[in-house]
Amino acid sequence: MDEELKTAIRRNQMLGMWAAGKLGLTGAESDAYAQALAVSTLDPQCNDVFSKICKDFEAAGVNQSDEQILGVMNELLLQAASQMQTR
Repeated sequence: MDEELKTAIRRNQMLGMWAAGKLGLTGAESDAYAQALAVSTLDPQCNDVFSKICKDFEAAGVNQSDEQILGVMNELLLQAASQMQTR
C-alpha cells in the first residue's frame, strides 16, 4: 500500500472520529463510524467521505458549513501526513 493511500486512510479515520463527536456518537458507535470512513477510502465507489459527512450532518441537524468540514479535512490530512512520516 503506498504512503498516499495510508495517509488518506489515517485522515479519514481521524475525520470519522471528529464527525462522530459532532453526531453525538460515543464509544463503539464512534469507533465504528470512523472505521467505516477509513475503509471507504479503499472502495472507489464509496470514497467520497465529504459527501457522506455532509449527508450525515444534514440528517442529524448538525450545523457545519462545507468550508468548515473541508478545513477540518485539510487540517487532519496534514496531521495524518505528519504521523506517517514519524513512523
